[in-house]
Amino acid sequence: MQIGIVGLGRMGANIARRLMRSGHACVVLDRDPGPGRALAAEGAAAAGDLPGLVAALAPPRVVWLMLPAGAATEAAVGELAALLAPGDVLIDGGNSFWKDDIRRARELAAKGIHYLDVGTSGGVWGLERGYCLMIGGAAEAVERLDPVFAALAPGKGAIPATPGRQGRDPRPERGYIHAGGSGAGHFVKMIHNGIEYGMMQAIAEGLDILKNAASPRLPEELRLAIDVADVAEAWRRGSVITSWLLDLTAAALAEDAALSAYSGHVEDSGEGRWTVAAAVEEAVPAEVLTSALYARFRSRQDHTFAEKVLSAMRKGFGGHVEPKPG
Repeated sequence: MQIGIVGLGRMGANIARRLMRSGHACVVLDRDPGPGRALAAEGAAAAGDLPGLVAALAPPRVVWLMLPAGAATEAAVGELAALLAPGDVLIDGGNSFWKDDIRRARELAAKGIHYLDVGTSGGVWGLERGYCLMIGGAAEAVERLDPVFAALAPGKGAIPATPGRQGRDPRPERGYIHAGGSGAGHFVKMIHNGIEYGMMQAIAEGLDILKNAASPRLPEELRLAIDVADVAEAWRRGSVITSWLLDLTAAALAEDAALSAYSGHVEDSGEGRWTVAAAVEEAVPAEVLTSALYARFRSRQDHTFAEKVLSAMRKGFGGHVEPKPG
């Protein structure tokens, strides 16, 4: 299948590479021509602008946007709305707000263009590990693009089958799900990222307590000198909290137990805020997720070891770098 990929940053370029590995043909575009040239050397066709990308695709066309949420995505959707034809499919694989997806799908449907919102998780490791995909939109378009989603998803791998799933949709077992109508894909991804905040915060706070078990504020006879890096490594193997986040944390601590390369300034990319807003709208208590978001706000004023752990995890899974001071 032929597909256009717009936005060749940390994830977009590797999405193109993973698709090409499965035999799909990619036409790629980025405002920086460098990534396009690199992918062209690997077999992709590089376009210079959106009209050129659309012209290089055979109808019915498929265009996948991998751009920052907000103005950049909105502008690209607007331009492509005038370039694509009835029957074409436009995919937003970034982290757009789900209510924007509902509006865009309605506007594009009036032109006969399908719109899919695809929450994409996998970060900088997706090329090798695959991407967990949460898809929103009409079933017709989702089913038509199943070869694309199947190529990007991790597959069953070595994870044991969940008892009781016989006869259910097989796609979730392979790492991708048609979550529902327009907006559902990014809504599920938004909640995924909100949960991610909470899990990261729990790991970080727990390790901070372990690190401070030797604090001079404690009576000397109650102080414990605990190797936090070794604890994180041990927890990776057979413990109830084994996870990829813990893997990344253990790797960062093994490299530098003090995490001295991190200030502890922890950014948020917006999905945590939207998750809390959804909880308010639905009147659903979300104490852990809300507290985790507020902890990130506080980290920009005062830093702890826990926040250094958070920064290390964010760099590990997404390549996120702390902002420079000032």
